[in-house]
Amino acid sequence: MQFDETDQKLMALLRDNARQPVAELARQLNLARTTVQARIERLETTGAIAGYTLRQSPLVRAPLQATVLISVEPRAAPGVLARLRSLPGVLVVHTTSGRFDLLAQVEAQTTQELDETIDHIAGASGVRSSESLIHLATKLDRLGA
Repeated sequence: MQFDETDQKLMALLRDNARQPVAELARQLNLARTTVQARIERLETTGAIAGYTLRQSPLVRAPLQATVLISVEPRAAPGVLARLRSLPGVLVVHTTSGRFDLLAQVEAQTTQELDETIDHIAGASGVRSSESLIHLATKLDRLGA
């Protein structure tokens, strides 16, 4: 699906604050309110906008974040994914290309909790190896998650 520059700007504004009134979005885009409303409806209908959600501020997020890169034994991915789903600290898992097969985003309240989650990942049946990257500071966060 192709999105023009206005669609991209509109989605960026909604990503920053989806609660903005349509009139304010229209002012920022220099468009009529009805035009912006029609674009939003089209983006929702086509699935470009799948929904609206709460973005937690850093004040309520778990204080520790990590990315765990995981190399999986052949044909073991379904079992490894099932194990990752069972760990409450694992928020997101992506498949990847390259040296690692999976990328897991993990959060924890304490270093002990983070260490235990990473140990559970590394020790899961079918995990060949893993590498953990503890997040230190966020320099850019366009997703707000």
